[in-house]
Amino acid sequence: MNRIHIRLAVSVAWLATIGLGGASVARLAGCKRANPGDESASVRLYYSVDEGFARAVLERFTSETGIKIAAIPDSEAGKTTGLVNRIRAEANRPHADVFWSSELFNTMLLAREGMFEPYDPPTAADVPARFKDEGRRWTATALRGRVIAFDPSRMGDTPIPTTWEQLAEADIAPHVAFANPLFGTTRGHVAAMFAAWGKERGRAFLTGLRGNGALMVDGNSAAVRAVIAGRAKIAMTDTDDVWVAQGSGATLTARYLDMGDGGTLLIPCSVALIKGGSNAAAARKLVDYLVSADVERALALSDSRNVPVREPLRRELEVSLPPATSIPFDEIADAMDESAAAVREILIR
Repeated sequence: MNRIHIRLAVSVAWLATIGLGGASVARLAGCKRANPGDESASVRLYYSVDEGFARAVLERFTSETGIKIAAIPDSEAGKTTGLVNRIRAEANRPHADVFWSSELFNTMLLAREGMFEPYDPPTAADVPARFKDEGRRWTATALRGRVIAFDPSRMGDTPIPTTWEQLAEADIAPHVAFANPLFGTTRGHVAAMFAAWGKERGRAFLTGLRGNGALMVDGNSAAVRAVIAGRAKIAMTDTDDVWVAQGSGATLTARYLDMGDGGTLLIPCSVALIKGGSNAAAARKLVDYLVSADVERALALSDSRNVPVREPLRRELEVSLPPATSIPFDEIADAMDESAAAVREILIR
């Protein structure tokens, strides 16, 4: 059995993992089972984590604790950005209690704006310090990598890049599909480029994409579909989109490209407690669960195949950490506004 088939077989087991771990949910929540008829035992959640995975996790949490969850997802085109703007708009009268994001950098910006309540979930005690806010406003787990996806049999004479900057070159850019950099993980990726390379090189990269004919689409999965459909040869995307496509039979390869320091960008999911939410006690129990090792293990075993931030979990699951850029998360968040302004000026016009 080859590596892909082994991983697909393991992925099927993640629901069983959640089920086996279900008995521990109430322990993680630190409370007795809530009365399902008690309206106080409910949480409103905004989330941009993959809906199929999120639904199973949330249903298990409710089954074990009795805490009901009203879950509002993102959209494919708007991704996390839509929920971020919603949290900002509701700052004076929050409509949600918890934010569970598929990326970190917008969560960091919201934390800086005072949108989250400081909270130190006990289930995250074993999460490395790099993945926890010093002000206790967010916790990050479950990494995805930024990669290119391509079908080796269809590349022809098109060079396969080894660095991200090469994607904007004249002989490669016409074959590239990428998600709108104002949204989702692509926004954080472009911000990381500005943080690592500086403003001028960052702008030159965007100018090369546009001037050399790269294809901008709605989201990462749309970029992968463009490659599968033959509209492009190379997709800028996240690892989970490649694994899901492979599971559906696509003959795609994922490759980590160098940001300039030997590593690519690895982006964790993040969880935060929204300030002023209507049910802080129940919301804390949900936060405890979402950042737990049980959920991170399940996400690693799901089709998304997120890489745990916890080293013992990586050893347990025999998962290696891909080469990671050393750019600090804070510097990427700092570059978000400048890079987004450049995207609007150069690409969205």
